[in-house]
Amino acid sequence: MTLPSDTAPGLRGFARFFRSEAAGSVLLLAATVAALAWANSPWANLYDRLLHARLGVSWGGEAHALSLHHWVNDGLMAVFFFVVGLEIKRELVVGQLSSVRSAVLPVGAALGGLLLPAAIYFALNAGGPGARGWGIPMATDIAFALGVLALVGPRVPVGLKVFLTALAIADDLGAVAVISVFYTDQIHAVPLAVAGLALACLFLLARLGFHRVAVYLPLSLVVWVATLLSGVHATVAGVLLALLVPVRARIEPGQFLGAVRRHLAELEAAPLSRDSMVSDKGQLAAIDDLHDATGKFLPAGIALEHALHPWWGSASSPACSSGSRSGSCWRRGSRCGSAPPSCPRE
Repeated sequence: MTLPSDTAPGLRGFARFFRSEAAGSVLLLAATVAALAWANSPWANLYDRLLHARLGVSWGGEAHALSLHHWVNDGLMAVFFFVVGLEIKRELVVGQLSSVRSAVLPVGAALGGLLLPAAIYFALNAGGPGARGWGIPMATDIAFALGVLALVGPRVPVGLKVFLTALAIADDLGAVAVISVFYTDQIHAVPLAVAGLALACLFLLARLGFHRVAVYLPLSLVVWVATLLSGVHATVAGVLLALLVPVRARIEPGQFLGAVRRHLAELEAAPLSRDSMVSDKGQLAAIDDLHDATGKFLPAGIALEHALHPWWGSASSPACSSGSRSGSCWRRGSRCGSAPPSCPRE
């Protein structure tokens, strides 16, 4: 998709996002068709056994394992919400959703998409055995929504994609919040407090300009595990972590350009080669300073988007589709409707 030269930078970023997702959308739909066919075939029992196969780690007499279905819903989907949350964070800070006026429409539409289906469901099932399932129609399958948008490509304006993506995400986050509050048997305060403390540490480190992956990664893992153990849906951790990632450069453009010009001049004035850059301490220092300036000028959120999008589109998104309960919920004789928390979690 080619955008005019005068297209707003925010729209250009969103266009790149959807270009990177288009290939994964084909795999997503293919995995969905395969999962539905498998779950409704004579080999459906094998599909169920695979979903409930337990994977984890053990040491000594301790074992910690989750079913494959839970790894998908609470693991890969948390990564998915993190990836999309990065894009929405950028749109909220510097893009099409950076003003209250532009954000009010998708958020309002999302609230309507949450409340109206729930009200219709409750009106039709009030007093019956399925009344408690009012949360089921509230959820939007965000992975499919984004997948379809990516497939239509240039036939849909990027601004419309921004709106629909924000709508789908706000709607899905609202559904996750409903599940966490109304369909969680028990909220465990201690793990929740640990998650909050780890998030506070990450926020403080970001404000202080500390951006070491070796520190951020373990703390992010602590947030995810603690959220999972608290009883709150783990995708909430993905969204909260994304909101903490900086999407603005740590140094001003003038500082960056000045450092680049200075160090490039040093390197151009020397007989630079692949051997000399290793043996000459001055050249190595100049290259290291260039790398440092680039790292400070490239926002962490943008770098993470570029790193995670290809991996997500080609592998994780199809895995989420084939590992979700979309197939089993549609199978004849399914009792999905009798267990409200299971289906909306997707």
